[in-house]
Amino acid sequence: MAYKHFEAIEKHAGLLGVLIAIMVSFGGLAEITPLFMEAHSIKAPPNVHPYDALRLMGRDVYVQNGCYLCHSQMIRALRFETERYGHYSTAEESVYDRPFQWGSKRTGPDLARVGGKYSDDWQRMHLMNPRQLVPLSNMPGFPWLAKIKIDGADVQARMRTLRRLGDPYTDAQIAAAPAAVAGKTEMDALIAYLQGLGIDNEPTPAVAGSAAVGAAAAGNAPAGTGGTP
Repeated sequence: MAYKHFEAIEKHAGLLGVLIAIMVSFGGLAEITPLFMEAHSIKAPPNVHPYDALRLMGRDVYVQNGCYLCHSQMIRALRFETERYGHYSTAEESVYDRPFQWGSKRTGPDLARVGGKYSDDWQRMHLMNPRQLVPLSNMPGFPWLAKIKIDGADVQARMRTLRRLGDPYTDAQIAAAPAAVAGKTEMDALIAYLQGLGIDNEPTPAVAGSAAVGAAAAGNAPAGTGGTP
């Protein structure tokens, strides 16, 4: 009897397609739902705050110019990663990133902890013409960013939108945005964004009781070990 039912399904391509779609949907929900719920349970730690007006614009410039296509912001919990780049990445430090910039593409180095490694002048020269500092670099230059002024009203609109999505921007912060970006260019904003990576959102070091666990997760490297060479 059961065989006849299976035979009927196999002989009707339309019915077979519908049943396959239903089973695939159930399988997808079984995988996606737990991850979705977990993502919404992550809260910002005390040391992580929404981007200020200039860095928020810099992050958008970073995304608009496709920097994420060659640079990840995801340090894995492996010793060779933490020794080169620093503390491994955590979900909490990216809670205000929409979308997050983790990724796995590394034509260029990971940038999760690049903040403060180079001076503002170095970053500016590198963005204008990378090969004047790194002769073998295949990174393109972005000189036009130094000519594009930031619109304060645009930044305010972005902050209001993010507040609707849950970022705790205050009315005072939004009102102060035009003054904070007055006279600034997209180059200034991008540099400000890069200089804050790994500084303004550094993961909280593990307490003594969990130090061993953190070291094991990082491939026996203590949390925060090393820096980018």
